[in-house]
Amino acid sequence: MGMVLPAAGASAAAPYCGITWGSGEKSAQGLTPSQLVDLRAGRHDCYDRLVFDLNGPTGGYHVSYVDTVFDDPTGAPVPLRGGARLQVTVFAPAYDQSGNPTYTYPNRAELVDVTGYQTFRQVAWAGSFEGTTTIGLGVRARLPFRIQTLPNRIVVDVAHFW
Repeated sequence: MGMVLPAAGASAAAPYCGITWGSGEKSAQGLTPSQLVDLRAGRHDCYDRLVFDLNGPTGGYHVSYVDTVFDDPTGAPVPLRGGARLQVTVFAPAYDQSGNPTYTYPNRAELVDVTGYQTFRQVAWAGSFEGTTTIGLGVRARLPFRIQTLPNRIVVDVAHFW
């Protein structure tokens, strides 16, 4: 008897790059005395990455797909390119106890240059108010994402495909 090979297309049932993150809301509680000091992005084989750098220990976060990202505290809509929008809120302000900014940007609509990224389309400022900072992340489509916390950063990875 010969060896039986898997049916054509059987591998299509396996998740893309082994990713099983899902696209549902993700959050963690926790306040921090730290502030946001930098925001950067990177491209990887299976996902695009957005990194929030803090000047101390990380706190909580709340990340979810929304129809519209709104500026905090004004409530104005934040326009974003892409087929889907992630609202990313980290429980750390972008200012110190005296109200001085710890993270600044030349253009609130283009915080990080994501030109040529497979999934990311735009990273825009949506405010820092009452100890939290919110970013609007425009992505190609509603795709799986994960959040990781490291000693002084919060990482948002969004998969290229399902």
